[in-house]
Amino acid sequence: MISIVEKPAYDLPVGERGGPAQPLISARGLLKHFPVKGSGFLRPKKAVRAVDGVDFDILKGETLGIVGESGCGKSTTARLLMQLIVPDRGDILFDGEKVGEALALADYRRQVQMVFQDSYASLNPRLTIEESIAFAPRVHGVPTAKAIARVHDLLFRVGLEPSRFAGRYPHELSGGQRQRVNIARALALEPRLVILDEAVSALDKSVEAQVLNLLLDLKRDFGLTYLFISHDLNVVRFMCDRVMVMYLGKVAEVGSREAIFDNTRHPYSSALLASMPKMDPSARTTEPPLSGDPPNPIDPPSGCHFHTRCSFAENVCSEKLPPLTDVSASQAAACLMSIPGSGHGRAPARMES
Repeated sequence: MISIVEKPAYDLPVGERGGPAQPLISARGLLKHFPVKGSGFLRPKKAVRAVDGVDFDILKGETLGIVGESGCGKSTTARLLMQLIVPDRGDILFDGEKVGEALALADYRRQVQMVFQDSYASLNPRLTIEESIAFAPRVHGVPTAKAIARVHDLLFRVGLEPSRFAGRYPHELSGGQRQRVNIARALALEPRLVILDEAVSALDKSVEAQVLNLLLDLKRDFGLTYLFISHDLNVVRFMCDRVMVMYLGKVAEVGSREAIFDNTRHPYSSALLASMPKMDPSARTTEPPLSGDPPNPIDPPSGCHFHTRCSFAENVCSEKLPPLTDVSASQAAACLMSIPGSGHGRAPARMES
């Protein structure tokens, strides 16, 4: 468990008629398969289905968390949004404009930035901190004097004294200080969306809490939108407004923080919540939350990909691939139990963790 100050209440923006704001970024049918080396020609062509048809929105001003086991497609989804890898199929819309067509890639990358897990590998060891942060603004045409002034302002905002840290090199900083530099560098082009891929998982818990509170302050001060990827469900619960659960390249469930943590409707989400560390000894479980290993992403099971590990599975689960279906105003799940008339014998009910 981490010690974090109480989270401020951030009101999500609303549209002109009082409804939800337009999504800042949307993914539609996002798909990425990685060919397996040695397949094809004389052998059957195989591929790892890293992201297998994903749809989601991130609203302006919110923080969307993505959770799931290692290999479920979280980081690949983030890299697809950043256009670090090209999707095999699907579209990305930013503020209503299709990336790569109506919106040029160079303009898009100024508005979407990313903070990676490895704070040291993310920085060029031959550049000073000042040079690293100023690099992107200078590439995008910002005059050197203005870029340096922006660097010093950002260093101050992330809690690093410019006079002490601007001339240092990455190896002279601690892990927490390097990650603050990476956050400052991500903000140097004044983006609207920041993708945080396990950005605090390598930090000590006390430093992690400081960086999380810093991220909340920057979100408020700069009007940012976050995509937050983490294995730590306690951190996700603290940081995020909505949560998306992924399993084997697909979205298993998505909903508000309260809906996911208090009234989950997918067995896999329930299993994830059962793995959360609990301070109350009476609430702890000695039983493993899941049986078996995740299926092979090269050859996923037919029907619902989770049915081979699900204690609620019936024959229909191996035959039908459940679509992501609204189960409430703030929640959607890809589970046949939540779809009336699907042939599943159980009625939709809260999954107890």
